[in-house]
Amino acid sequence: MEQTIPVMLIVGLLTLAGLYVGRLARCLKLPSIIGFMVVGIAMGPSILGLIDSRMERQLSFITEIALAFVAFSIGLELRVSWLRRQGFGIILAILGQCFGAFLAVAFCIYIYMVVTLGFSTALLSTPVHFVALALLFGAVATATDPAATVAVIQEYKAKGSLTQTLYAVVGYDDALGVIIFGFALAVSRQLLLAETGATSSLLFGAFLHPLREVFLSLLVGAAIGTLFSLLARTLKSPANMIILLVGFILVANGLCTVLHLSFILTSMMFGALVANTQPHSLLQRIHNDLELLMPLLFIFLFGLAGANLDVAILSKIGVIGVIYVVARSAGKVVGAGLSATAGKLEPKVKKYLGIGLLSQAGVAIGLALIASHDLAGVGVEVAKVNGEIVTSGDIIGSIILTTTTASCVFFEIIGPILVKFALNRAGEIPSPPD
Repeated sequence: MEQTIPVMLIVGLLTLAGLYVGRLARCLKLPSIIGFMVVGIAMGPSILGLIDSRMERQLSFITEIALAFVAFSIGLELRVSWLRRQGFGIILAILGQCFGAFLAVAFCIYIYMVVTLGFSTALLSTPVHFVALALLFGAVATATDPAATVAVIQEYKAKGSLTQTLYAVVGYDDALGVIIFGFALAVSRQLLLAETGATSSLLFGAFLHPLREVFLSLLVGAAIGTLFSLLARTLKSPANMIILLVGFILVANGLCTVLHLSFILTSMMFGALVANTQPHSLLQRIHNDLELLMPLLFIFLFGLAGANLDVAILSKIGVIGVIYVVARSAGKVVGAGLSATAGKLEPKVKKYLGIGLLSQAGVAIGLALIASHDLAGVGVEVAKVNGEIVTSGDIIGSIILTTTTASCVFFEIIGPILVKFALNRAGEIPSPPD
């Protein structure tokens, strides 16, 4: 019988190795989360195989909890007073970087497909296929990984207008990205169905679904934040405060699972409500608790993220993957710069905001998985594999999932490095961390 390594032993090794490899990364002038990911990659299937798919599933709840705390931390920085001072400029920045990535990727993918007349196999060969593929790639490109950005900001204790803008943009980016993706998926599915002569009466409902998810997630987050605020005022002990906070984060995650809501948006709204309604003394106590807790959560989050990264998949990125990476990067940087200029934000925000928004991970892969699932069996028949019919929807879903997963490996490695570069050039990193 094969001997399995206990999960607790693996988690312990991940924690200790993450601590010291993270410190080594800092000595090399890199964000410590790069070290955490290196440890995860080494322990994952790519090298040692200590963390396999079974163990990843067992530990997935840790990733969700860590992401919820990241989202809560973002919410704590979204103060209405600061947003009001920024005025319309911050709204333009959020919209500009998101739609910049969407339009750049969708346009470049569509042009590539038209110029090459689809793939050599001719599995995707009609304008309908090209439009559907381009729309979905563009929608997935809007997503930014908030965890990597927040981890670098907190590690280097960055402060300033660029830091605050990054918090705001990555906070609202997911909500806007989910809405754009919902529309893109509904249109793409309708186009593929129309090609077969079928029609769908669910188009309007498909448009409403992402709006419903965003609205209910924010509503539940506000309700949880209100109850937490009422109870937190009665506590004096720091130990009790952290227990209360962890308990509410877990409840929020559980409710989102039951109601099929976004735990990231819910936790962000939870933090935003607390930040905008509670006295400074209470917020300072919460910040002090998070300063102790977040480094450990980042080791878990990025260590497990590294274990999930199959470095070998980078070889599968292909021409369409390179186009996606380049177009998304250009769209984020140019879109953020132009919109920040139009919104009259500070010069350093205009110059460096887009560079800090390139990280991409779980949310993008999740959207790609949804597209692959929802388009399975949709569209015209394009091939038969082992007697099974393969449709245009199957091919589109497979291309998007494979390319997104491969590109996320690249973005998750280069993204945190660029966040540090942007903050450093903007003069918002006060001094190297201890």
